[in-house]
Formats: sequence, structure tokens, C-alpha cells
Amino acid sequence: MEVLSDQELKKLLADSKTQRKGFEIMVCQYSEQLYWHIRRIVVTHEDANDVLQNSLVKAWNGLDSFHGDSKLITWLMRIVINESLDFIRKQKRITELSVDNVDTGLAQQLMADDYFDGNETEALLQEAIAQLPEVQRTVFTLRYFDEMKYSDMSRVTGTSEGALKASYHIAVKKIRDFFEGHD
Repeated sequence: MEVLSDQELKKLLADSKTQRKGFEIMVCQYSEQLYWHIRRIVVTHEDANDVLQNSLVKAWNGLDSFHGDSKLITWLMRIVINESLDFIRKQKRITELSVDNVDTGLAQQLMADDYFDGNETEALLQEAIAQLPEVQRTVFTLRYFDEMKYSDMSRVTGTSEGALKASYHIAVKKIRDFFEGHD
């Protein structure tokens, strides 16, 4: 499928005659990037696929509310972050356990996942990230994995750059402490 610029995609999405084609192109262009962002938050392949599908449905249903004043990827990232966090909250309510109990053994769960191709250190990193509060987890994944600038992150999350920097540094310290406790 062809790759279009943000402006070209926005033009297709704004016209009801070309909206479906524009959406299909947008999905092809951004799905993989969105999937990996979601995967780093919700961890497992199946959950990431579910959240991605829900996010894309929300994006399709919300096309009329997208005014084109931000980049498409910024708008999509906001949707996937909210969907990912909603998923995590629902999982916590379903299990009726604390976050610590839900995330215990995540490294072992990941190592057994057929879709996980990392090593034990990567699995431990995911376990450490999973134990972070939602906001710190989101900020850490956006900055560490996606290498997103704080200014872009601020637009996606609606949070000040200063608060994002503080959350990131606190998350890094907690992850460092987690690894020191696993020596």
C-alpha cells in the first residue's frame, strides 16, 4: 500500500468519499508503531492486539471529531495510550488484586509467551515497568522505547513537560532499584 504524508492522509480522511481509503492507508502506515507502543504497556501479544483493534475502532468512530490541528500519529497515540490504560484498569478490577500481585511473575509469563523473543533481562525490565504506576509507565515507555521528545509527549498526554520529566526520572529510579533488588 502507498505511503502518504500527514497532509495527504488528512485530506483523504476529511472527505466522506475517500475516508475509508484514507483510514485503510493510515492503519497500514501506523499499525505496527502503535502495536509496539501498546505492547510495551500491556505486555502480552494477545492483549496488545485487542487494545490495538479497540483503538482503531475508536479512531474510526472518532474521525469526525478529528479536526486536523495535530499530527495523525499524535491523535492516534492519545487514543492508544488511553485504551492501554483503560485495559490495565479493567484487568486490575477483573482480578480484584493489587497491582503488585497482578504483575508478580510477569518475567516468567513473558518467557513462556510464544511471541516474546527477548531474554531474561528484557523480561525483568518488562516486569519492572509493569510495577510502575500508570502515568510513570506511560511516560517511561514513550521516552525510553519510542524516544519521544517531552514536547511531543506533552501534546499526546496533555501533561506539562516538567511533570513528564519528573515522572520519567522517578520511573528510572524505581526500575534501577528493581534491578538492584534482583542481583
